[in-house]
Amino acid sequence: MPKTMPLKPRMSEKSYSQSHSDNTYTFDVPLDANKVEIARSVEAQFDVKVETVRISILKGKQARSIRIGGTRKAVSGNRVDVKKAYVRVKEGDSIPIFASIDEAEKKQEKLEKKLAKKTKKETSK
Repeated sequence: MPKTMPLKPRMSEKSYSQSHSDNTYTFDVPLDANKVEIARSVEAQFDVKVETVRISILKGKQARSIRIGGTRKAVSGNRVDVKKAYVRVKEGDSIPIFASIDEAEKKQEKLEKKLAKKTKKETSK
C-alpha cells in the first residue's frame, strides 16, 4: 500500500473554478513532499487517475503585532511556509471536494426555475 500524506484541499473561488474548467484541484501538502508522492497519495485517497502535478511554495511573510499587557511591546515573527500542489486528474474523474457547493447550486437553480414558472403562470392569468 502506498504511503499517504495529509492532503488539505484549498477552498477558494479560484480553486473551485479550476476544478470545473481544468479538472485541477489544489491541496496544501507537507513541505518535504515531492510530485511523485503527491500523485500517489491523491490516487490512493480519492481513487482517481492523476495526469500532472505542479507545485508552488508560498514563503511565509514577516508578521508584526503589539502585545498589550502591563506594557505595550512590539512582537515580530514569521508566518509558516506553505506548499501548494495543483493536481490535474484524468478527464471524467472528479474529487468530491466541492460536492456540497454543487448540490446547493443545483437546489438554487431548481428553486429559481420553479419561481419563474410560477410567475409566468400568474402573469398569463
